[in-house]
Amino acid sequence: MTSQAIDSQVNTNEVHQEKDFSEFRKYAETHEVLNQATPLENYNAYSSDPILGHWFRTFSQSLAKANHAFDSNEKKCWEYGKCVGHELQSAGFLANKYIPEFLSHDRYGHRIDQVNYHPAYHQLMATAIKHGHHCLPWQSNYVNAHLIRAAIAYLHTQADPGSGCPLTMTFAAVPTLKKQPNIAAEWLPKVYAQHYDPDNKPFFMKKGVTIGMAMTEKQGGSDVRANTTTAKPLSKRGPGEPYDIVGHKWFCSAPMSDAFLVLAQSKGGLSCFLMPRWCPEGEKNQFFIQRLKNKMGNLSNASSEVEFRGALAWMIGEEGRGVNTIIDMVSLTRFDCIMGSSALMRQGVAQAIHYARQRKAFGKLLVEQPLMSNVLADLVIESEASLALGMRLAFALDQPEDAEQQMFIRLVTALGKYWVCKRAVQHTYEAMECIGGMGVVEETVMPRLYREAPVNAIWEGSGNIQCLDILRAMNKQPEVLDVFMQNLSQAKGSDLRFDKLLTKLKTQFKDVQHAEFNARRIVEQMAILLQASLLLQYGNSDVADAFLNSRLTEASHQYGTLPYGVNAKGIIDSALSL
Repeated sequence: MTSQAIDSQVNTNEVHQEKDFSEFRKYAETHEVLNQATPLENYNAYSSDPILGHWFRTFSQSLAKANHAFDSNEKKCWEYGKCVGHELQSAGFLANKYIPEFLSHDRYGHRIDQVNYHPAYHQLMATAIKHGHHCLPWQSNYVNAHLIRAAIAYLHTQADPGSGCPLTMTFAAVPTLKKQPNIAAEWLPKVYAQHYDPDNKPFFMKKGVTIGMAMTEKQGGSDVRANTTTAKPLSKRGPGEPYDIVGHKWFCSAPMSDAFLVLAQSKGGLSCFLMPRWCPEGEKNQFFIQRLKNKMGNLSNASSEVEFRGALAWMIGEEGRGVNTIIDMVSLTRFDCIMGSSALMRQGVAQAIHYARQRKAFGKLLVEQPLMSNVLADLVIESEASLALGMRLAFALDQPEDAEQQMFIRLVTALGKYWVCKRAVQHTYEAMECIGGMGVVEETVMPRLYREAPVNAIWEGSGNIQCLDILRAMNKQPEVLDVFMQNLSQAKGSDLRFDKLLTKLKTQFKDVQHAEFNARRIVEQMAILLQASLLLQYGNSDVADAFLNSRLTEASHQYGTLPYGVNAKGIIDSALSL
């Protein structure tokens, strides 16, 4: 056979092989991917959230001195929303997949007490600090700073709640540090700096620092007056002086913070101290991490058990007044719990709506199915009511000279911490169920939201602690209840359903003898009425009407039980603009 004939035969065989392979490939393709949603990514978490924009503008415009100030403030939210919907979203997944790792010693046996985080965690921290998440309200050149920061914290939590913990503690530590001028002068400039430095080195070698908090111990938990950690003066006693701290803390989150506000028993009683991780001489402080907690949620954030074996710390505030000294920090962290739980609800319902707008069942999109639209609208209503309460608190925080606003904060912080944080648990589950089987897949954000939801309800004082705090506030300072009722009365007369429950609430306060037993019932009514009053005065009329129908008159134990006639489509459309 000639070479030409051979070449012809080879070419013929190749053609047959290609044809056979093509036929094989045709049958090897098992299916085409149809009727599946796309991930909610590469979006702006602020501009796609008309509800957040509405409540930000509602409370921000009344305080802004000029339109340009408001526009500049909203621009900060828009910029951070873009970060959250893009690079911080993927960073959140990585930071929760590759969780913190504790190294007690280096390879040569030297004690280092170091917690290593994935680079994505540091990216989350650096971005948030650059945008002022930790310090904005303490910089006097910003109008509506608490409102701006609340919106930024709300957005950040949707990317990653765990990194929000050290950011919150750093933010909340400022009022307590200000109570000790000599300490504040050295530390606050570094707290205010919008520079993140995660290196394990002394605070005086850093441009910016973060502050943690460690109060609870094994034997006491929320009962911090049962603490056994002791503090002895190194020379003189009193505020601003150095002390030697011996003891332990059962929960110490973000243990790589540069310093911690701790409670310890001094000669004069339970006192507050600032404990640096490194001593002023450049030596490691006697602060020893024992282990990291293996938590169900909040995984990107390390929570540790620590011991103090003669650790240096400076007394903050009056001796024996530790709880009073640190209470401002606790109040602000509780405020952030409210914003954080609201953010979990927002992320959950946004994911559910995004999915339902693309997924079909029985010939129609899920979002068009009557029962699903009922569920989604109900989730939107809960999410918006929670956000409204949080933003109203931020509005009050922006008015530190107004005595009535401060009394409002005293009561409503505990109120919101109790109610909003508890509502997030069922809400995140219901949003997960809207997505179906994919809702429990770890590659989605839904399982993370669900595991995270109980955290805010438990940390910084669980439900009973909040209810007892409200009773204590009303007994100790009756005018806080007067201010609260005055705020509710602003909506009186706008809706009969609201007026009836308001009248009922007033009778609840008369049973003083059983107030503690009935505390949860009373606090629930107070919270629902506050949310209703805000929606009636400032909210979407469809949302307000549905809220009153489903929470004040025909309350159900499940989401998706809104009465017929509610504008479900309008409520859903108002929630996600993409």
